[in-house]
Amino acid sequence: MLGQHDRRRWWALAVLMLPVLLVSIDNTVLNFALPAISTATLPTGVQLLWMVDIYPLVLAGLLVAMGSLGDRIGRRRLLLIGSAGFGVVSVFAAFSPSIEGLIIARAALGFFGAMLMPSTLSLLRSTFVDRDQRRLAIAIWATGFAAGSALGPVVGGILLEHFAWGSVFLLAVPVLLPLLVLAPILVTESRDPHPGRIDFLSIALSLGTMLPIVYGIKSIAEHGVSWLSLAPIVLGLGLGVWFVRRQVRVPNPMLDMGLFRRGAFSGAVGVNLLSVTALVGCLFFISQHLQLVLGLSPLSAGLVLVPGLAAMIVAGLLIVPIARRVRPSRVVPAALLVSVAGFASIALRGGQIDAFWIGVAFVLLGIGIGAAETVSNELIVATAPADKAGAASAVSETAYELGAVLGTAVLGTILTVSYRAAVLLPEGLTTAERLAAGETLGGAVAVAEQLPAGVAEQLPAGVAEQLLDSARHAFDSGVGLTAWIGVALVLGAAVVALVALRRAR
Repeated sequence: MLGQHDRRRWWALAVLMLPVLLVSIDNTVLNFALPAISTATLPTGVQLLWMVDIYPLVLAGLLVAMGSLGDRIGRRRLLLIGSAGFGVVSVFAAFSPSIEGLIIARAALGFFGAMLMPSTLSLLRSTFVDRDQRRLAIAIWATGFAAGSALGPVVGGILLEHFAWGSVFLLAVPVLLPLLVLAPILVTESRDPHPGRIDFLSIALSLGTMLPIVYGIKSIAEHGVSWLSLAPIVLGLGLGVWFVRRQVRVPNPMLDMGLFRRGAFSGAVGVNLLSVTALVGCLFFISQHLQLVLGLSPLSAGLVLVPGLAAMIVAGLLIVPIARRVRPSRVVPAALLVSVAGFASIALRGGQIDAFWIGVAFVLLGIGIGAAETVSNELIVATAPADKAGAASAVSETAYELGAVLGTAVLGTILTVSYRAAVLLPEGLTTAERLAAGETLGGAVAVAEQLPAGVAEQLPAGVAEQLLDSARHAFDSGVGLTAWIGVALVLGAAVVALVALRRAR
């Protein structure tokens, strides 16, 4: 029988799941809205990558700062501020008139989104003191993230089949309203009892580390390797070194670097970073392959991935009793090897894979990553001091979001470069049509759809089919290589877990 205090804890957990669902739904819905956005706004390949990446980029750059801010001003207060701002900006994003406006709105969503995730995980740390209860609560937290990912494609697919692409952003409103009403009632405020001053220079350095590095990667995608593309990466790395040195020297650092001396903490962060990079990169090309190559509707494409996302939920819950008895250095690598099998099944087929085998591969990915990340997240929270829960949780979320950035920036860039090099454009297209079709698969599909109503009578018969066939083969030519990189990343995560978590219990 649960006492009143215990019931309140679990009701608080239910409320804290709402922003988790929101962020995960937002990420998945956007992947499935990419073809519609590409067709409607005709972005360049780099603009499309920026539209995807700017949200996790700003999010990752500010997570540590926001986690530290939550420790100072109150984690619940920061959660409410972020929720209100996220809801308002979501409405602006839904009615954005251009790709440039959407990129700006996504950046603002990243700013407010950075207030949400560290607050939820750190509030769990203060709400559930008992470690067994906390392990189950974190498993439910991770499960909610997967559940949102599963719900996103289905709900988003329904919206995209009946409404414009902007409707997917309006999903934030009904999710956030209950949070704003119930969180002040059910969630207890918590903060660091001895906070230091807000370090604005460290905040600037954390952003200055992330932005130039990702800009440099995107510049390489557009212009190739040159000093102009390598210089921002070098600048970002230099600012990153300055950030670390400052955290070591100042009396009250924004991020306690001593946390990384704990093998369980740093190893778990590394597992999250590598596995999420692989997973998000996989979603980037799978969502486009299902819709633009295989021709599935957004709803049908979303349903293909639902079994894998459901497997992620089940694996996250079933791993809890196993993790009580088996060392993390064994259970995490074993789980990740299941994900390796999923990536390998895609890589071995190259781009020639149908919806059924994509669904099977995604089930394997879901089982491995769902189980591994439940254990790694619990280790991150459990090994950090209670008064630094916000900053520690922010590091965990930074690994997630940095992985999301690298997944689309690196793997997406490889896919974009491969597409540009392989696509063959038929003669007779206008300059604007050649530019759009040569940038992305979505652009090629949009151009092919417009040809019958435009200049088709001036072109040879079947030119639209010729363009689509070339574009789809060009896109799939990079899928095999991208999947093999996913294999390498998850194998790397398994090795990190095997070595860094060997003393964790």
